[in-house]
Amino acid sequence: MEKVKIKKNTTPKFAYGARDPLPVMEHFLTLQGEGNWTGTAAYFIRLAGCDVGCHWCDVKESWGVAAEQHMRVLDLIEIVIAHKAQHVVITGGEPTIYDLRPLVQSLHSLGIKVHLETAGVHPLLGDLDWVCFSPKKFKAPLDEYYTNAHELKVVIYNRHDLQWAESHASRCADHVKLFLQPEWDRREKMLPMIIAYIQNHPHWRLSQQTHKYMGIR
Repeated sequence: MEKVKIKKNTTPKFAYGARDPLPVMEHFLTLQGEGNWTGTAAYFIRLAGCDVGCHWCDVKESWGVAAEQHMRVLDLIEIVIAHKAQHVVITGGEPTIYDLRPLVQSLHSLGIKVHLETAGVHPLLGDLDWVCFSPKKFKAPLDEYYTNAHELKVVIYNRHDLQWAESHASRCADHVKLFLQPEWDRREKMLPMIIAYIQNHPHWRLSQQTHKYMGIR
């Protein structure tokens, strides 16, 4: 399954309404630090605005939206081209608050692959090359993500989260890759437990925030 195709007549109500321009908290060239594409060069576009609100979120500054953050899709595209990026990762905040089709279609027209990181709480619009679905307890995800995502990445904050992760994995389509990731501030406590769990439940793989170990964004 190389690409997710979503119906064009979907008209959800978003918490915020922006399409173009989009509110961009930050954008930068880096290496993907987590999940299936760890170590791959990618241009990250972090959109501002979130209606999930994880208490352990490490980018809480992305939750709000300021007027000066808005950028035109054309300006974003020019920056991506200047960095010669082959992959773009759209993250947040919660990027599915917005209709991302103008941005995704523009990137695809240049042959650039587009990956999305989301908690899956709003409808998925556009043709994405890779969807990383990371459900959170603070707002229930939509059913469509269990079949349309390419990877499930569950952040493990305590022991009980392992069973919670299994409850989501059991709903995923067969093609979805499964990852367990320790919450960064509790990694020393959670990592040995996750390693032992994966050894006994090999349908899971380990994800870590390797960019933090490397000291990059």
